[in-house]
Amino acid sequence: MENKMFCYQCQETANCSGCTVSGVCGKKPEVAAMQDLLVYATKGLSAVAQQLRAEGKEVSQELNHRVTMNLFITITNANFDNDAIIENIKETFAMRDAVRATLSDSSKLPKAATVEVAEKDYPVFAQSIGVLATENEDIRSLRELITYGLKGLAAYSKHANALLKDDANVDAFIQKALTATLDDSLSVDDLVALTLETGKAGVEGMALLDGANTSAYGNPEITTVNIGVRNNPGILVSGHDLKDLEMLLDQTEGTGVDVYTHSEMLPAHYYPFFKKYKHFAGNYGNAWWKQKEEFEPFNGPILMTTNCIVPPKDSYKDRLWTTGAAGYPGCKHIGGKYGEIKDFSAIIEQAKSCPAPTEIETGTIVGGFAHEQVFALADKVVEAVKSGAIKKFVVMAGCDGRQKKRDYYTEFAKALPKDAVILTAGCAKYKYNKLDLGDIGGIPRVLDAGQCNDSYSLALIALKLKEVFGLDDVNKLPLAYNIAWYEQKAVIVLLALLYLGVKNIHLGPTLPAFLSPNVAKVLVENFGIAGIGTVEDDMKIFFPETA
Repeated sequence: MENKMFCYQCQETANCSGCTVSGVCGKKPEVAAMQDLLVYATKGLSAVAQQLRAEGKEVSQELNHRVTMNLFITITNANFDNDAIIENIKETFAMRDAVRATLSDSSKLPKAATVEVAEKDYPVFAQSIGVLATENEDIRSLRELITYGLKGLAAYSKHANALLKDDANVDAFIQKALTATLDDSLSVDDLVALTLETGKAGVEGMALLDGANTSAYGNPEITTVNIGVRNNPGILVSGHDLKDLEMLLDQTEGTGVDVYTHSEMLPAHYYPFFKKYKHFAGNYGNAWWKQKEEFEPFNGPILMTTNCIVPPKDSYKDRLWTTGAAGYPGCKHIGGKYGEIKDFSAIIEQAKSCPAPTEIETGTIVGGFAHEQVFALADKVVEAVKSGAIKKFVVMAGCDGRQKKRDYYTEFAKALPKDAVILTAGCAKYKYNKLDLGDIGGIPRVLDAGQCNDSYSLALIALKLKEVFGLDDVNKLPLAYNIAWYEQKAVIVLLALLYLGVKNIHLGPTLPAFLSPNVAKVLVENFGIAGIGTVEDDMKIFFPETA
């Protein structure tokens, strides 16, 4: 039977090979096709931008932002709204054509930069330019690995852009790399080199966002966050975009409406800036995949600022709002350009008419261990390592997901020796951040740096420890990597770590379906990439001294 679609960009892809009927995420074939076409159109726009640079002409910020937003829209669980995606395709083609008209020489542009496609022909044309259009398995694998890394990088760039921070070099690299995925003359070796270069750009992109966040909101600090509820009506904010949260908190002040974070927005509580808002109530719920059971009892409206959206139940669909790159058909979308104040009055009015959230858990969780906070504790940490109180750090960053096999990470955390400390970032932490794992001399055994992009903090911490201990190789640290992945932001984090020279990363719960056997072999042989096994077996690998 002919595939209705083909997508294998996330960890939960069907049978660990590819979604061919409908996305496990809930994405329909027609949406998958339009996302493929949006990526293709974006590659064409990028090729035009590259030629513009080659001619010594300036590429506009508007074009750079168009590229990053388009890529973000196609990240897993971000946007399911077919009409909105089609509108972005049309706007991208129009921008591509307008910029191409300014070129002195367009003779060497790839087809994606010149092809004309009528809107009525989008569905048919999309079938010819999807993932499987690249026949060579290894070339396809590397092109997709690069593209998925760029999607993650684009997401982080977008958050920095929202805070009016840009890096023209990062934008230029994204467009260069997208254009390269259209070039049939590039060999496997060429694409492997570009993959590592993508990791380098990933480090730069995460540094850009870290600087944007900390300059706007201060450096994260150790913070205790309430996970219960108050008696006022509330708005639940999910996703990663701190600027959206800031605007909402400003507009809800004095309205009697409390604001709660959900999933990847939890780390907002760690920034000093947000502590001035008395109605910033706490965190509600857990990782993204529990939305259907946790959004219903919240009772008030939910604002999705980015992925991850789970197709909503009818019982709360009228309370689900989207903004930025996120979208879902039938849900209200709040627009706004960078630098503009978004109007959240409608979602606030809806909140006022809703009951207060139903309590689903009580207690507190502690986080805020980003790089500056850990550097402030450096003497204490170093002393604990030198005395033997801390024998090893285990990086357990990344993503959570709904598959039962991900319980592995909870059991792994429980099984860790009492002298091991977890360094985490991303929603993977929800597998263990509410466990009572104790502390070592006052240092919590789970050090949460923040969102997935704050894996940058974990890299800086590792580099700082290398310096403090006078080592010539980060891989000589008492540091192990057992990372969970789900979507494309985890891909750019992985590539960034590889670029920084980190080896022997264990990646699970499964290795990416988009890695061909030969590409996987390159990663294994050059970087020691490995999967996961049972908790018992992996403990012997990570802690051979205790086996």
